[in-house]
Amino acid sequence: MSSDQPRLHDGSSATLSPAWGWGVVGVLVLGFAVLIWMTLRVYEDAPPIPEKVVDAAGATLFTGEDIRAGQEVFLRYGLMENGTIWGHGAYLGPDFSAQYLHNLVLDSARVLAQRDLEALSAAQRDRILAEIRHLLRTNRYQAESRTLTFTPAEEGSFRRQIDYWGDYFQNAAANRGLPAKYIGDREELRRLTAFFAWTAWASVAQRPGQSYSYTNNFPYDPDVGNTPTADTVLWSALSLVFLLGGTALVLYVFGRYDFLGWRQPVLHVHPRLLPGLGTTDSQRATIKYFVVVALLFLAQTLVGGATAHFRAEPGGFYGFDLAAYLPSHLLRTWHLQLALFWITTAYVAGALFLAPALGGREPEGQSRGVGLLFVLLLVVTVGSLLGEWAGLRQALGRLWFWFGHQGWEYLDLSRGWQILLAAGLVLWLALLIRGAAPWDGVAPSATLTRFFVGAALTIPLFYLPALGFGSRTHFSVVDTWRFWIVHLWVEEFLEFFVTVMVAVIFVLLGLVSELNARRTVYLEAILFSAGGLIGTGHHWYWSGQGNMTIALAAMFSALEVVPLTLLTFEAWDFVQLTRGRCTVCGEPVAIPHRWTFAFLFAVGFWNFVGAGVFGFLINLPIISYFEVGTDFTPNHGHAAMMGVFGMLAIALMVFAMRQVLGEADWRRVEPWIRVAFWGLNIGLALMVILSLFPGGLLQLRDVLDHGYWHARGEAFAQQYRARFIEWLRLGPDLLFILLGAVPVTVAALIAYASVWSTGRGTVSGQ
Repeated sequence: MSSDQPRLHDGSSATLSPAWGWGVVGVLVLGFAVLIWMTLRVYEDAPPIPEKVVDAAGATLFTGEDIRAGQEVFLRYGLMENGTIWGHGAYLGPDFSAQYLHNLVLDSARVLAQRDLEALSAAQRDRILAEIRHLLRTNRYQAESRTLTFTPAEEGSFRRQIDYWGDYFQNAAANRGLPAKYIGDREELRRLTAFFAWTAWASVAQRPGQSYSYTNNFPYDPDVGNTPTADTVLWSALSLVFLLGGTALVLYVFGRYDFLGWRQPVLHVHPRLLPGLGTTDSQRATIKYFVVVALLFLAQTLVGGATAHFRAEPGGFYGFDLAAYLPSHLLRTWHLQLALFWITTAYVAGALFLAPALGGREPEGQSRGVGLLFVLLLVVTVGSLLGEWAGLRQALGRLWFWFGHQGWEYLDLSRGWQILLAAGLVLWLALLIRGAAPWDGVAPSATLTRFFVGAALTIPLFYLPALGFGSRTHFSVVDTWRFWIVHLWVEEFLEFFVTVMVAVIFVLLGLVSELNARRTVYLEAILFSAGGLIGTGHHWYWSGQGNMTIALAAMFSALEVVPLTLLTFEAWDFVQLTRGRCTVCGEPVAIPHRWTFAFLFAVGFWNFVGAGVFGFLINLPIISYFEVGTDFTPNHGHAAMMGVFGMLAIALMVFAMRQVLGEADWRRVEPWIRVAFWGLNIGLALMVILSLFPGGLLQLRDVLDHGYWHARGEAFAQQYRARFIEWLRLGPDLLFILLGAVPVTVAALIAYASVWSTGRGTVSGQ
């Protein structure tokens, strides 16, 4: 930066150094280079699928085709929304790989000792378990012939477990709300059991040339020698060094350059409504999007409460057989998918609302395009929800993958609906580009508009990996690409896009200069990408990747906490920006968008607590090893997903409603928004404090005491303390729904009715 550039009162330059842009490019290039390398490694490191599994005499027990077909059964019946494989999936049922492995231990003891393990003396038990560890950890896979040989104990266990899993799918109380007699076909059960047997084998057989298994000794089960590896402990410790060093460096920079952040005390800050155009047809047309957002949010909270109830009362819903009509794995599917739908729809609508304000004009036909996109999103939403219901009832035949339930957690949306959604995102991007034009450097906000359009481009672009795998693709490979969507698409680029939208709002409201907004966007892009890209690998610790993934992901995922820590400063900046008097002229400041800022303040708080504290708690390999798939995971998920992305979505809703409504109409809406703000935040806090966090602690202790299989099984779930903690969810859930989601819905309906009744909008958006 040259020395002759003018300086602002806060010490920053009046122009922005190109080093900011190069810094973003450098972080992205380096981060993606390492992330792509880690992703490609899975094709080499993934556990091999044998062409055939044979007994000691060489007779075939099952084949690789059976394993792949068993995975397809697993997906077609939506079992990843009931239990987990290698810790990934739902938390209602067991971890199928861990439970199969534990059953294998018990069956092996019966073969070797001719008695149940519990009937042996301590000395006999130790001797038999040592023999079992030797048998199971020995890798009998022959790479040349692609043949895996099972010992007699493994062979017998495989045959017995076909009946075991058949029994599991018959009892709704034991399986946490699946339909009665869910899977009865003997051949489907045999293939499903073959898939479970392969996942259990990969979790215990030693990786060639190493002293640990293909899954880095996950799940924890000391009976078979599955304990944390040296790398798990080492890189957990070193990741703390990265965390402390990164935090210290960034805090130093923030202290040294106090112009970083949103606050700008040198400006006359008098917040106002968006200037210039007033509200356009396309902006008013977005209000119907927010009505759908509110209705989907309300539906999501209702099915979420019902899903949680299956953990407290597995056999029914206050005496009613809910599983016969709305089984638990369908409700959990809808709970996750509705969350993605309503939050993403809010971001889509918020961006469409801002586009004309950036471009300074309303392109001809823009409102018709907004209406067309609205119809397309409705078709995807309703069609996919009904398709999942039909798919899980096995009513679609061979079309289940295309129009039913795809089976992968978070990507349950079937392929046909995925393609239609991707087309909708492309249409949305086109509407943003034409709505925000011109962005050729002439308009005062041209650079920020380029940020806006560039960030929007990443949304359809990084959804594409969801289209790159099928129902028979190797589980480890799918799990790797799946988190490109779950982590990168949702937690990285969607969050970055919202950061840009917040910057645009602040500039248009006159709260910050464009220079300060650009600098803040650059800074957050650097900080989030520095840890977030490579840190994606913390989802891959136990899903078949090598120990290099643990090393890289542990260190860089620790850096993800650094920008989240700084968001506490950002939250305070939001308070400062809405202060009662201007710090320059001393005049009172009216805040037309005060509730938008209130929700943004909540975002800062939950980003630090939910994504930062609770996220870091489960990102350390040594903690993740014991807790993944336990209540600590949804504890982080609820606090981060709702607290951050959900509050951001509602902030955009409130912003748009306040902008299009007159004072009289807004006075009818504001009381509902006030109640919703406190109901949502207090309800979410109590949900975490009373149930999710203590439930996670209790379950983690059970893992340490008895092994991972036990903490995920029926024995733990039926404990009095575990069920009591589940019942404690009832109060917070009701508070969250009745004083949070319901007022949001009422506010959206009142806003839309006001727009409709005054003749300023129609259903089509014209």
